[in-house]
Amino acid sequence: MKALSPSLFLRSSRVLWLLLALAAAGAALPAHALRIKEVAAVQGVRSNQLTGYGLVVGLDGTGDQTTQMPYTTQAMSNYLQQMGISLPPGTANQLQLKNVAAVIVTAQLPAFAQPGQMIDVSVSSMGNAKSLKGGTLIVTPLRGADGEIYALAQGNLVVGGAGASAGGSKVQINHLSAGRIPQGAQVERAVPTPLNEGDTINLGLNASDFQTARRVAQAINTKLGNGLATALDGRTVQVRAPLDPGARVGFIADLEELPLESSTPSAKVVINARTGSVVLNQSVTLGPCAIAHGNLSITISSTPVISQPAPLSQGQTVVAQQSDIRINQEPGNIIQMPPSPQLADVVKALNTLGATPQDLLAILQAIKAAGALNAELEVI
Repeated sequence: MKALSPSLFLRSSRVLWLLLALAAAGAALPAHALRIKEVAAVQGVRSNQLTGYGLVVGLDGTGDQTTQMPYTTQAMSNYLQQMGISLPPGTANQLQLKNVAAVIVTAQLPAFAQPGQMIDVSVSSMGNAKSLKGGTLIVTPLRGADGEIYALAQGNLVVGGAGASAGGSKVQINHLSAGRIPQGAQVERAVPTPLNEGDTINLGLNASDFQTARRVAQAINTKLGNGLATALDGRTVQVRAPLDPGARVGFIADLEELPLESSTPSAKVVINARTGSVVLNQSVTLGPCAIAHGNLSITISSTPVISQPAPLSQGQTVVAQQSDIRINQEPGNIIQMPPSPQLADVVKALNTLGATPQDLLAILQAIKAAGALNAELEVI
């Protein structure tokens, strides 16, 4: 482990005390009844991913270097042919299109989207273009997983960044090789949604949990009629619905607004190993344990050493590196941690360790392995 600096210690303490404050605030607030629409959704009502290959034109000399990106030149040549412009044989590969960039266009086609509606699109460079700022996407077909065209995209890009370079120096803010076009694609084909098929609908829970599935079924049977809902498993609740499309829409609208008694979530600790973030929910408890936490620092310094040969010896000057390695291990005291039945107590106990968020990753895993952490560890 790296040596613990005062700034890291203060930052760790602030993070843990923030968790403590949130836990205390959550305990003071009244319980809020969830609605069914917040824990489940009607199966089959979903969005679909669309993607396409296109060209962005009108760049200020920041497009692809076509000598290294031949597909940009080929795509522009094909586009000109569709517009009725035929290039002389052998000249297509000689085009220098500094104002053109090849891009991948992606979008989400919402459920029930009808032809003529507009949706947002994202545009990302796939070549070596320096910037897409100020560019315009020309007509790009967007296809679904079945290969069919469902939308056409075109418009001016909005790039949330800026940059400038001169004399070998470069300054850049945010990302310049990706942007968005609000309302940049028009839907050309609708995707059928099996909402009105059969005499039942299925509710898919956002998270698999048998307790939540049972509560959803009980809430529907209590408010809308006994025997309407059946929990098939920990993720699916089947509900008998009216056959008339208008009545079915109203039935689903009323069903989604039904209050659902919230249950205590399963204890879980979520760890982000890349950023060092640690998040604990209110069900996490801690058993009695003892922890020894010390710091190990390794310092490696390298000094160049020049070996100069004697005069007239026909030798060569050699530059070598002399390395110095030092290891310093600070003693760690054994800290006894009492049982912690609430999240606030867990945060207080972890805060006494004085560890950085990165150190907490290893400490929590060790406590879990020792059987003292009553929670599920999830690494994202």
